[in-house]
Amino acid sequence: MRVAVVGLGTGGPAAALFLARQGHEVEIFERVTDPGPVGAGLLLQPTGMAVLDRLGLLEGVLARSARVDRLRGVTTYGRTVIDLAYSDLRPGLFGLGVHRGTLFQALEDAVHAAGIPVREGVSVDTLPSGYDLVVIAAGARSTLRPPGAVVRPYPWGALWTSIPDPTGRWDGVLSQVYRDTRQMLGFLPSGTPPGHSTPQVSLFWSIRTDAMDAWRARGLDAWKADILALAPDVPVDAMTPPTFAPYFDVRMYPYQHGNVVWIGDAAHAMSPQLGQGANLALIDAMTLADCVAEGRLDEYSARRRDHVGFYAWASRWLTPFFQSSFPVLAPPRDLVAMPLHAWPWYRRQMLASLAGMKTGIFSELPPLLTVQETALAR
Repeated sequence: MRVAVVGLGTGGPAAALFLARQGHEVEIFERVTDPGPVGAGLLLQPTGMAVLDRLGLLEGVLARSARVDRLRGVTTYGRTVIDLAYSDLRPGLFGLGVHRGTLFQALEDAVHAAGIPVREGVSVDTLPSGYDLVVIAAGARSTLRPPGAVVRPYPWGALWTSIPDPTGRWDGVLSQVYRDTRQMLGFLPSGTPPGHSTPQVSLFWSIRTDAMDAWRARGLDAWKADILALAPDVPVDAMTPPTFAPYFDVRMYPYQHGNVVWIGDAAHAMSPQLGQGANLALIDAMTLADCVAEGRLDEYSARRRDHVGFYAWASRWLTPFFQSSFPVLAPPRDLVAMPLHAWPWYRRQMLASLAGMKTGIFSELPPLLTVQETALAR
C-alpha cells in the first residue's frame, strides 16, 4: 500500500516504521520545518517499552533514560497521598523517565535509517489523496478529524523545564508536591538527553492556562520563589527556560473511517495525570500495524476502544483531585488515599493503571505481559 502518515511526534514515526517493515510505501508529512520535541520529560510505561522493544529501539532509549521505580506524592503539610512501587505489581517492573528529545531522536533516526521520506514544512489541512491508507498522528491540535469529534482545551496545563542532577538526588522516584488542588510541583528523572552530558530531572508545574499572562507579568524570579516554597533547595538558577504545555480533551469514536485512521492525541488526547499519552500512542501504532498485517483494518477501533476508554475515563475522574480550581477536593483526597492504598485489591488496580495495563475496572492487557517481561529482563 501507499501510506501517508501525518505527524512526526511519537505515534506517527512508530506507525511509519511498523508499516514500512511490512513492505508498504510510507511517507511522513510534518508541518514544522525543523521538527523537534516540545517539553521536557515523559514517563514511559512497561506497555510503551514493549512497543519500543518490538521496534528494536528500547536498548538505545534505556541507555539515555532514567529508571523510575516509584511514584510518590505528598502534600505541603507532609501527608503522603500516593506511594506506588512498580515492583509491588511484578518484581523487576519499572517505568522509564525519558526526555522527549531522547525518544524523538530514537524514532527520527530509525525513520531516516529505514529510508522513509519525511516531508517537513508541509501543512496538511485536508486529508491526503492518492493513498491506500492515511494515518493522522498530528497531535491534539490536529484539524483533521471527522464530524462529531469533540475537542475541548483543558483549563490547566503545565510549565516544563530541566535541571541538571549530577548527584542523582531524584533517582528512581517520580515525586510530586501538592498544595491542595491548585498547585502541583513534580520532578521526573529524565536521564541524559541529546546535547547533555549530565543527567537531567524534568520539573513540571501545574498552572491554569488563563493564568499564564499573570505568570509572565510576575517574572521568572517570582516563579522560582514559588517553587522553593514547595521544595526548598531546588537549584532553580540552573533551570532551562520553561515551556508551557497546554492540555486538551479529545473525544471521538470510532478512530477509523474508511482508509483513514487517527492515533495518539489526534484521536484521544487527555490530561496527563496518569502519564499515558506517549504509551497509548505507541500501542495505537503497533495495533494499527497488526490490523493491517492481518487484513483487518476495520477492527482497529474496536481493538483500541477498551484500553483508551479506560484511561480517558480514569483521567477525567481523577484529574480534578490533583489539578483543578476546587481545593475542597483536597481534604477527602488526602484523608482516604493512603488507607485505600493499604487495601490489596485497590493497590493492585492502581499499580496496573500506572503501568498502562488496564482496559477496564476488572480487565487488563494480557497479550503484552510476555513482551514486557522479555524486554525488561534484557
